Amino acid sequence: MDNELVELVLDETRDKMSRALEHVRGEFGAVRTGRASSALVEHLLVDYYGAETPLRQLANFSVPEPRLLVVTPFDKGAVNAIEKAISVADLGLTPSNDGSVIRLLFPTLTEERRKAFVKLVRTKAEEGRVAVRGVRRHARQELENLEKEHGLPHDELERLEKVLDKMTQDEVARIDELLAHKEQELLEV
Repeated sequence: MDNELVELVLDETRDKMSRALEHVRGEFGAVRTGRASSALVEHLLVDYYGAETPLRQLANFSVPEPRLLVVTPFDKGAVNAIEKAISVADLGLTPSNDGSVIRLLFPTLTEERRKAFVKLVRTKAEEGRVAVRGVRRHARQELENLEKEHGLPHDELERLEKVLDKMTQDEVARIDELLAHKEQELLEV
């Protein structure tokens, strides 16, 4: 039995699980809290001289106050296009343009809105857990195929399944940590 195939399956599984975790982290970053964060707008597409360009390629972001995000375009001619993209995105933010920078004031969230966001992040966390478990299931199938086709010993398969379960538990625990942190952030007044 070639150990390289087993290592390949495990490495691929680790990579896919970590990508699932990063996806959840990105999803959480896009959920607005009462705090200013560039994660909410940096992925917006701006019509920049006829090309759809992500905002993070067109501007710098700064947070001078907890509820204020300042977007400073590299090209002053893009200010109006950026302002339009933010307005059209329907983020619940009203851009204020002074000709060289755009200011976004994040309103405080109502209790009802906070609870709705907590529900949303819980859903995103569960989607992340499901994705991690799907990766585990796929890896198990690959290992079972190695058992059938390449003579992987059954006791080695059982040991590897325990390794997969441990990897899965670790990633799910990380998602749960992210969720707890995001919930705390959302419920903070």
